[in-house]
Amino acid sequence: MIVSHRHRFIFAAVPKTGTHSVRQALREQLGDEDVEQVGLFVDKRFPWQDLAAIRHGHLSLAQVRPYLGEEAFAGYFKFAFVRNPFDRFVSYCAFMLRGGDAFERRPREVMRHFLFEQPPEQHVLFQPQASLLAGEDGRILLTDAVGRVEDMQGSYDAICARIGIPSRPLDRVNSTTRDDYRRYYDPTLIEAVAARYAQDLDLFGYTFEGPQ
Repeated sequence: MIVSHRHRFIFAAVPKTGTHSVRQALREQLGDEDVEQVGLFVDKRFPWQDLAAIRHGHLSLAQVRPYLGEEAFAGYFKFAFVRNPFDRFVSYCAFMLRGGDAFERRPREVMRHFLFEQPPEQHVLFQPQASLLAGEDGRILLTDAVGRVEDMQGSYDAICARIGIPSRPLDRVNSTTRDDYRRYYDPTLIEAVAARYAQDLDLFGYTFEGPQ
């Protein structure tokens, strides 16, 4: 997450949505008064002890809200990027088995393991995207802009224009190359992912085939 007091924005870094590319570009616009929490490639911590103790940068808007105060939280431009949950889940499985070829050799076995046998409920990368963007009542706190991974550059350009900062081409950071996510699925897996990430599909307008 990045909180820019200079430009009055909050970037909620939803995992597995190209956040490192966005962070890298945004850092070029940050001032000394701005703060970031991140734990990969760069190690930065928020100035608030409770949040700083969390060892990753994928904090929710609900977590940071009390530290900013209602006036700043309401007035700052809040944005995030989201991704088709079916594609994101494949990315998650491949990430968890990175460093070998186990996922490519038996992808559906791996996907079933995470969905049915040992779902890592508390792992922030596994949780629905909406969980980082909603309040305790389940209502989305992110009301300003939601970019899409499927149109990463176009979304970033539009967000920068609204914030009033210059855009630039996003770099590829921490990315991998795989086949189309749809080839990894069978009907049982489609149904299971659709059930687990039903809120994401509904809120952000995705189907198995892509954005609506």
